[in-house]
Amino acid sequence: MSKSAKKIRIFSALEVANLCGVVNQTAINWIRNGYLKAFTTPGGQYRIYAEDLTEFLDSRGMRVPPELDERFKDDVNWSSILVVDDDAELNDLLKRWFERKLASFTIHQAFDGFEAGRLIAEKRPGFVVLDIDLPGINGHALCRKIKEDPVFGKPFIIAMTGLDRPEESQAILAEGADAFFAKPLDFESVTSSVSELAGKAKAHDAQ
Repeated sequence: MSKSAKKIRIFSALEVANLCGVVNQTAINWIRNGYLKAFTTPGGQYRIYAEDLTEFLDSRGMRVPPELDERFKDDVNWSSILVVDDDAELNDLLKRWFERKLASFTIHQAFDGFEAGRLIAEKRPGFVVLDIDLPGINGHALCRKIKEDPVFGKPFIIAMTGLDRPEESQAILAEGADAFFAKPLDFESVTSSVSELAGKAKAHDAQ
């Protein structure tokens, strides 16, 4: 989804400096050195998208100000799940299962990594049930991108795989997945994981 299709928040270099607790020249230096993405107005002033500022802060381990947290809170649909699996039969089974067990949720489907990336940016689901072994962009690369790029809203990721390698679960959890399940799936456990994570999302929004 393009920035123009969403609610846009743009900061000046001075506003960035104030948010980050630094002097204006420091923010300008971040931009000039290529650390912080920015564009220039016709008058020669720097402007920074909220998404790019958040990405910059995350990459440097800096505190994300509450103003930026608020920027993204309403952009994720916490009553929406995207099922990502190239096994069409399992994908359909999961969709029907979630529709029956989590009736208040909207369920979307993607069958490869590229389609998943497009739908996450477009639909902004709060939960992504992600197969690791995908054609196109594999689950590891997609998980990292979802968690690192604030444009996706940072949904919860529930990873799954039929690959019989213990290191798969360790790797995907290290890459930011919030839960992991081996195939064949225990559908009840996956549903319980979604419900538990949904509770965390509601508790965070209530703060």
